[in-house]
Amino acid sequence: MSSAVFSTSAAQGRPFVFDNENVAEVCPESSAAKFFTEARPPQRVVNGALRGAFADARLAGITPASQLAVQLPPEMVSSGIAAMDALTGGLPRGCLTEICGPASSGRSTVMLSALAAATQRSEFCAIVDASDALDPQSAAAAGIELDRLLWVRCGENSHHAEHRLEQLLRVTDLLLESGGFGLIALDVGDLPPQTARRIPLTTWFRFRRAVEHTPTVLLAIERQSIAGSCSSLLIKLAAFKPSASENFANDLPAHAQLLTNVEINAELVRSRMERKPVRSAEITFTSKTAWAG
Repeated sequence: MSSAVFSTSAAQGRPFVFDNENVAEVCPESSAAKFFTEARPPQRVVNGALRGAFADARLAGITPASQLAVQLPPEMVSSGIAAMDALTGGLPRGCLTEICGPASSGRSTVMLSALAAATQRSEFCAIVDASDALDPQSAAAAGIELDRLLWVRCGENSHHAEHRLEQLLRVTDLLLESGGFGLIALDVGDLPPQTARRIPLTTWFRFRRAVEHTPTVLLAIERQSIAGSCSSLLIKLAAFKPSASENFANDLPAHAQLLTNVEINAELVRSRMERKPVRSAEITFTSKTAWAG
């Protein structure tokens, strides 16, 4: 009488019966290789699965890395200050640039120079003035063509910094959506630092995305950097060595002397315009008053 060997399949839940005479043939030496060969799907099935995965990725809005377009560097335009252009290469279009520094550090000088250079290129510009600090006579003396400048005075009818900041953000959204501006300057330099820091990082990210792929230079004038990684260029200013007119005696008090120029120190803190890491660099340039020629 022949005996039988029973093996229970966990997957199917039913027994298999083999005769003793065929036991030796159940697991021949080549069965392992045969098992793995049959378990491995054909190459055409793998390729089909990959194509299906890429199709699902495209439907989900994901672009494979091999199909990403090469991003060209932004166009650089002059800031109106030769020494600044030598340091940064100019101001990038379609990007956010931060100019920060304490009071009397040259923030307004850089802003007015950039606006003057843009209007002299026949571009229309806008300045969103959070503190109503712009002096039209100083702007004209700096070379700005006023008929090409839109001046938004957020602080004219409001004494609350929070309300002025809210107006600035709303106006900036409208200006970025409308398009057509070569340069938009956001002047929050005279707002209290704790108020300026209330601008959410998501707002700066929205501004950066709105100006991206446009010919607009978005310039933020601040006391301290508040846009974080959303800015493509960050320049820190510091003023020193004010010079008074030589027509006055040196022994006169400071408030009785006529200021003729000031030397400004500019440090390149961050730049995303280069592929290699940017080393910290500094320059010094002189800003003259209008009456000093």
